[in-house]
Amino acid sequence: MILQMLEEGGAARNLDPNAVARSFAAGRAKRNDPPDLWRKYLPAVRQQALHLARQGRLTILRKGKVADPHAPIKGLIRLALPGAAEDGAS
Repeated sequence: MILQMLEEGGAARNLDPNAVARSFAAGRAKRNDPPDLWRKYLPAVRQQALHLARQGRLTILRKGKVADPHAPIKGLIRLALPGAAEDGAS
C-alpha cells in the first residue's frame, strides 16, 4: 500500500506515514470505530517502511535528508521512492 500511494502521488514526491495509516484505517473502519483508529496502524506502517527501505524499494527522509534504514530512526519521517528522494534532495 505504501509503494502504491507513492506511485500514485505524482507531484507529491514524498509521503507522510500518517497519511498511509489514515488511508489503511479508512478502508477497514467500522461504524462504531473511533476517529483516531489510524493511530493503531501507524507503528505497522513505520515498520513496513523500514523493511522496504532496507530492501532498497523505499527511501526514508528525516529532516529532508535520506536516513540510514539500518540505524535507529526517531521523530518525524517522510517516505519517498528512491529516485524521487535523490531528485528532491538536490
